[in-house]
Amino acid sequence: MGAPKVVDLFSGAGGFGRGFKEVGFQISLAVEINHSSARTYSANFPNTTVLEEDIRNLSGREIIKEIGSDPDVVIGSPPCEPFTAANPMRMDSPVDRLYLDERGTLTLEFIRLLEELRPKIFVMENVPSIVETKELREALIHEFRRVGYEPIFNFLRAEDYGNPSKRARIFISNLKIELPTAPRMIVWDAISDLEDRYDIPNHEFLETNERKLKDMASLDYGDYITMFRGHHKDIPLYVRLDPFDVAPTVLGNSRFIHPFHSRYLTVREQARLMSYPDHHVFYGTKEEQYNQVGEAVPVVLSRGIASVILGALIWT
Repeated sequence: MGAPKVVDLFSGAGGFGRGFKEVGFQISLAVEINHSSARTYSANFPNTTVLEEDIRNLSGREIIKEIGSDPDVVIGSPPCEPFTAANPMRMDSPVDRLYLDERGTLTLEFIRLLEELRPKIFVMENVPSIVETKELREALIHEFRRVGYEPIFNFLRAEDYGNPSKRARIFISNLKIELPTAPRMIVWDAISDLEDRYDIPNHEFLETNERKLKDMASLDYGDYITMFRGHHKDIPLYVRLDPFDVAPTVLGNSRFIHPFHSRYLTVREQARLMSYPDHHVFYGTKEEQYNQVGEAVPVVLSRGIASVILGALIWT
């Protein structure tokens, strides 16, 4: 028997897939509509077929034809913007976010492909607010049951498993996912060895104007320069990191300020906060690279999930 086959939907830059690859899965195929993310994935998973496609235009039959057999596992991270409180345009009705928001309906496309691919195990990652109301939770249960799967809502905090930044996420699966906790990793443990290193990819400093430099210099740990408007709340932006604590959640628009210097973290330093290995190289503009990092599943968490799934497959 060869390595179990994985199909990675809404694959982004490969944080979710990276963990599966590291524990021995074969990432047979990935689907990602964003060009720079697809380019990053393709470069880091050279043996994987990467389709730069709108998932709505793909059928399970096409995917199976491409990889030669049914996949053992389907993973994916449909867009969280319809559900997250960080989105100021989020629909007020939770159920409308799933059925009427154009990006929200992409979750239903993930479920459609489950029905067509029939994997043994699936894992779909999203923000906890995707199940924040009884109505939305029941709608999701109905949709998964409709295609033959009994969903289990696994709530995991990445920082509990050794990730140096906070990240609370729901992993919906037909498998109960329980992971052993790990010691907390603080910011300085994650990035201190990058000081005075110039031989690591994605580690170029961003130029900053004098006004921003002055603003940065005045910040204590945990202070921030500005905020952006979320859904009914403001969220800090440009936070100076406390080197001796876990970092705040890395978002697509996150730009953290270095604990000891008046500058933004580099893409590589930010990737370290998401437990990416240094050999995972990001492509595209700097803005696109930061977004790829912030929209990922932390690698240490995906590796733990993949280990649980591998064990379950061995015993089935």
